[in-house]
Parts: sequence; structure tokens; C-alpha cells
Amino acid sequence: MTIELPPVIAAFFHATNTREFADFLSLFTADAHVNDEANDHYGAGIATWIDQATAETKPTANVTDITRDGEEIVVTAEVSGNFPGSPVQLRYFFTLTDDKIARLFIKAGE
Repeated sequence: MTIELPPVIAAFFHATNTREFADFLSLFTADAHVNDEANDHYGAGIATWIDQATAETKPTANVTDITRDGEEIVVTAEVSGNFPGSPVQLRYFFTLTDDKIARLFIKAGE
């Protein structure tokens, strides 16, 4: 069964790929939690995280798979950019609340 990328997740990848972050925080709940590279980011701190995570590496994510695991939407993407080992497979584990991202864990693909 194939599932479609929910609009908020599509908007997340569009913002990341284009580095258009003006409305980025509006994609997240006020108390959202992001875990990337074993570091946690919460609420308004997510804006700082995305700026720092993309400033030099300029990543572009190409979604290759989408699955649902209970309440979690798992997106696999090939991510390329200005970093060693590019491209890499990453898995994005999204939990949505009221059509916003409440939790996002990003892990290296397997």
C-alpha cells in the first residue's frame, strides 16, 4: 500500500530543499521535538537547528519511500549536499498532531 506524503511533510522537504525558511516554524507544533544527529531541538529552537544544519551543507532530499508505522510516518530520502559521504540515505520519522509536525527523528538509513 502506497501512502501519499502529507502536505506538511511535503512542505518540510520543499523548505529544506529550497532553503526557504521564513514560515518553517509554522510547520511544527509549538512544543515540537526534533532529534537530528543525536541532538535534540525543541519549539522555537527548531528554527536555529534548520539554519545551522543547512547553511554550509546545502542538503537536497529526494524522497524514495514513504511508509506508516502506527502513528509514525517514515520517509526515506537520498540526501546529497556539501558534506563527506554525499549522498546518504536518511530516514525521517514524523509524528503529526493537528496537521503539524509534533516530533521528527532523523536517522541514517539502513
